[in-house]
Amino acid sequence: MFPIRDHNPSRHTPFVTYALIAINVVVFLSYWPLFADPRELNLFFYEWALVPALVSEQGTWSTMATSMFLHGGWMHLAGNMLFLWIFGDNLEDEMGHLGYLAFYLASGIGAAAAHMISAPYSPVPTVGASGAIAGVMGGYLLMFPKARVDVLLFFVFIIRIIPVPAWIMLCLWFGLQLFSSIGADPMAGGVAYWAHAGGFLVGMALTVPLFLRRGGPRFWRSTDGHPPHPEASYTYRRTDIPRVRRRR
Repeated sequence: MFPIRDHNPSRHTPFVTYALIAINVVVFLSYWPLFADPRELNLFFYEWALVPALVSEQGTWSTMATSMFLHGGWMHLAGNMLFLWIFGDNLEDEMGHLGYLAFYLASGIGAAAAHMISAPYSPVPTVGASGAIAGVMGGYLLMFPKARVDVLLFFVFIIRIIPVPAWIMLCLWFGLQLFSSIGADPMAGGVAYWAHAGGFLVGMALTVPLFLRRGGPRFWRSTDGHPPHPEASYTYRRTDIPRVRRRR
């Protein structure tokens, strides 16, 4: 099950989401030639990627931020940017541009912290925006559980695109991260499952204040768990929940 798009156009241009995608691509292109020289690539990653052992022993805390803009290959980059493009715009709509940027960075750092806790002395460099994007997914789940997401479903030789509610896709994804983390060795290479799970939970927790300001469960009822329609408008009162007007 792999998401390819949602059916929730933004009310505003998601400038920060687009900028984050562009920055990740530009940064990847800046060191892409190093993939031809594994030694130079390793030196680069040990300088800028998250290496838990170095953070624990030398205090290279800045790599908790820089690592989220690095990727280990084209497919790694493409997959992460697809997820960010699908889920980022609606959350940016609700949080505002600067609030969403702060949320994204905090989720990424939270994901790095979760990975550090799982393997504080691992010498393996960790790269990728997936921890921050997992935070976006956690926030999306809280705000828009019924949003429709189209996923590619693979079954033997059959490939189908089916729409599913966001809560099904995101809960399955989160459950897979937890299940996979049980048998994975965080000291070895591979997928940083604890970073994914941690980022998801951090993102959901950071979205709780916004969710409560929107009215909590009443926000779900007023929007039916979907992002507001692009032509909808909110009317706020200090003691009231958002009311949505839709043109049909």
